[in-house]
Amino acid sequence: MSIQGIGNLFEFIGGLGLFLYGMNSMADGLQKSTGSKTKKLMGFLTNNRLMGVLVGALITALIQSSSATTVMVVGFVNAGMLSLIQAVGVIMGANIGTTITAWIVSMNQWGSVFKPEFFAPLIVGIGSFLLMFSHKEGKRDVGNILVGFGVLFIGLSFMSSAIKPYRDSQLFVSAFSVLGKNPILAILVGTVVTAIIQSSSASVSILQTLAINGIVNWYSAIFITLGQNIGTCVTALISCAGAQKNAKRAAVIHLLFNVAGAVIFGIIMFILFSFNRPWANATINTVEISIFHTVFNVANTLILFPFAKVLVKLSQIIIKDDKEEEKPVDLVTQMKGRLDHRLYDTPNFAIEAGIKEVVEMGNITLDNTEHAIYAFMNNDKEMIKSVFEREKEINELEKVLTEYLVWVDNLNLNERQHGKIKNLLYTVNDIERMGDHSENLVELAEDKIRDGLTFSPAANAGLDEICSYVIKAVETALECRMTENVALAETVNEYEDKVDAMQRMLRDEHIKRLSKSLCTAENGVVYMDFISNLERISDHAHNIVGYIQEE
Repeated sequence: MSIQGIGNLFEFIGGLGLFLYGMNSMADGLQKSTGSKTKKLMGFLTNNRLMGVLVGALITALIQSSSATTVMVVGFVNAGMLSLIQAVGVIMGANIGTTITAWIVSMNQWGSVFKPEFFAPLIVGIGSFLLMFSHKEGKRDVGNILVGFGVLFIGLSFMSSAIKPYRDSQLFVSAFSVLGKNPILAILVGTVVTAIIQSSSASVSILQTLAINGIVNWYSAIFITLGQNIGTCVTALISCAGAQKNAKRAAVIHLLFNVAGAVIFGIIMFILFSFNRPWANATINTVEISIFHTVFNVANTLILFPFAKVLVKLSQIIIKDDKEEEKPVDLVTQMKGRLDHRLYDTPNFAIEAGIKEVVEMGNITLDNTEHAIYAFMNNDKEMIKSVFEREKEINELEKVLTEYLVWVDNLNLNERQHGKIKNLLYTVNDIERMGDHSENLVELAEDKIRDGLTFSPAANAGLDEICSYVIKAVETALECRMTENVALAETVNEYEDKVDAMQRMLRDEHIKRLSKSLCTAENGVVYMDFISNLERISDHAHNIVGYIQEE
């Protein structure tokens, strides 16, 4: 290979690198600037598969990668945030959303004003100025989007420039002549190239770059595009290694969907090209590739949408359940499995998964608190033992969640997201402290049983009332954390005020009983310590909603 040839190869590789970097930078900016919107989109994911298709398309349009969306879906299924039937709709929508990149690339042929060399430098310049001189987070996100958009087009220009000298090369003529006669080989080429790059958007863009130089015929382009849709499944298949069965099934559904589409359209296009060879051998441009790419993905979704349950059933046949999985799994292992590393690719959803698991830890701790109260009031030794065992698991859950949240905090987050992670870390600590106070309650229960202590009906009635306020405070605080409904914070504060008032009243009544010799000192110590621990638990519930009010 000549020096010129090596230079052109370097220029093409550099152009591809710039394209991928630009696409990634643009996606980062879009994710940051539309973080709250993507959260709302996820909120629409119900058993309505049509809504799942729309959400999948919109999210993929925002993050500019169907592979990333599908990997994210695998993570959600693994984390228990999505069911398989919900995942089907999102996967179908992801294939539609990825067509946006092809349309961006085809802007080259919309007119001279849209050519990369005309406006890309200006866009990069504007974006760079925003990044350098703006201190507002929103403007910096826009700067990231503009720089990514411009660099993407500069990369395309580099790739096109590197290929231009070879548009009349016999190598390309021969290669596309062979592919034009062998649809299976063309599909295989599209599959392998996309699997290597792990981005259907990038591989379609390479094909479009070749088309810009007039060296791709319709026959080759169509079947290569079908192969590219199969190749994009590789990323999800790789990502599901070591995941739970349902996550693997989500990846398999993605493969089944794209293979089925390639087979259906492969047969249709083969028949059409057989009747019109001149059309098959005619050159195709970037706009025409974008049109086919869009029509194929939309039509494939329309055809297979009614068969979503069939795809789920096939995935269950391919990935069968193991009887061993029926054995109970401890809480820590379950949480580790749900806090999936695949979620790191989409920080906003990684945060949502973190919130879900923080609330789950809170609910487990709340259950333990209720059990501790029951054990104290009813002298239940078995329940005491159960609370001690569960408290060890709560401590382990704290470690798992803290490690996960620290990882997420090191992702590319905006200032608001960093603030939320900080508050979640504080919340985990508050929940763990609730668990410690529950442990204190059962230690007091042990003292009560050992010393044969009893309380008067009036004292027990007071304990029942303050316990009910504490439980309601914690329940409402966890609901507030999950829903981010700030109005609930005031409800928690009201419960906390009632607990404080009850604590003062019960202390005063206890002192009166002591002065009248209606209660022993031993009883009094346990009684007062029990109330004190309850009040501390409600304080932590108050802290949790306080963090939410700051956000």
